Amino acid sequence: METKSKLHVGLLFGGNSSEHDVSKRSAHNIYDAMDKANYEVSLFLLTRDGFVLSDAASRRVFDGEDEATVATEEKTKVDSSNPLAPIWNLSQAKDIDVFFPIIHGNLGEDGTIQGLFRLLKKPYVGSGVLASAVSFDKDMTKQVLTAHGIRNTKYVVLTPDNRDAFDYATVQAKLGDNVFIKPANQGSSVGIHKAGNAQEYNEGIADAFRYDYKVLVEQTIDGPEEVEISILGNEHQEASKLGAIRVPKSDVFYDYNNKFVDASGVTFEVPVELPEDLTQEITQMGLQTYAALGLKGMARIDYLVSKDGVPYVGEVNTLPGFTNISLYPQLWQATGISYADLIDRLIQLALDEFKVQDQLAYDFIPLSDNSAASTYKPKN
Repeated sequence: METKSKLHVGLLFGGNSSEHDVSKRSAHNIYDAMDKANYEVSLFLLTRDGFVLSDAASRRVFDGEDEATVATEEKTKVDSSNPLAPIWNLSQAKDIDVFFPIIHGNLGEDGTIQGLFRLLKKPYVGSGVLASAVSFDKDMTKQVLTAHGIRNTKYVVLTPDNRDAFDYATVQAKLGDNVFIKPANQGSSVGIHKAGNAQEYNEGIADAFRYDYKVLVEQTIDGPEEVEISILGNEHQEASKLGAIRVPKSDVFYDYNNKFVDASGVTFEVPVELPEDLTQEITQMGLQTYAALGLKGMARIDYLVSKDGVPYVGEVNTLPGFTNISLYPQLWQATGISYADLIDRLIQLALDEFKVQDQLAYDFIPLSDNSAASTYKPKN
């Protein structure tokens, strides 16, 4: 019997979120780092309107062809009346051993694609459905952190139903003069605003509601210093060294522009040297956060550290970026794990977790003809 020499990996990227192009950059880097002697890789680009391109079409986009043109051409090859038409091309790649999703934001980090992989009964890199969904929702993340005694910033949640009850004066009394406004389910600082008066607040709230029906308004931290940590593992996790992000003083915060468009004014200190007790506290908070949320595979956890050295967990990223300036792989390189080794370990963790989940029993008791369900009769 012939032994399979390569592991077949399905690399999914793109998506319909604001991080579509970021995901494409991440996928390029992951693909380039994978040892092709060990892996056969099929590429699947999820277009902005939710259509999965075939491996051949995805490679055309990878090589520089216009995505919209390729997608329009490819859609004509699939029967649009088929309810599985959007994902039909996944069936064209045979014998995939493990999926590696690097779809940032919506559909990729919110549990959606993870649910699909479960239906397909395939291993996949990263956290499961529930952990992904909870971690993607900033409000739910904070609720879990607070329940576990993990420090995070004070906040209020606005929805279309209670929006009018939280004017600037009300929020100011609860959280202070300056606040941050964030869509609950978005990434890469999209829709985020800092407000210090009623006009800025109203404009920020209006923009945030363009991206989500749930909006967080958070207290600001005096300072602060932005610090990040990378976590790797399933039941047994390890933490990387810490990194810091320095943004120009003219910028209010680390926004989408200086993350991905023009990072010339941004500097990264990897690793960053902090007082030993603060380093230990941030590391411990990261491991506690990872465990509390039930994360698997990987996560990057972002902190705000106040001027007086108090760390607050900011956000949790379950499928962090792998672009040239992304801190998740940078922090592991600084810790001693190369980019290629990191990819290998993530794929092995996915296979390990699948084996664990596959051992769970899902037995059911069939209902017989004389069961309570079959003999039940409603009362007159």
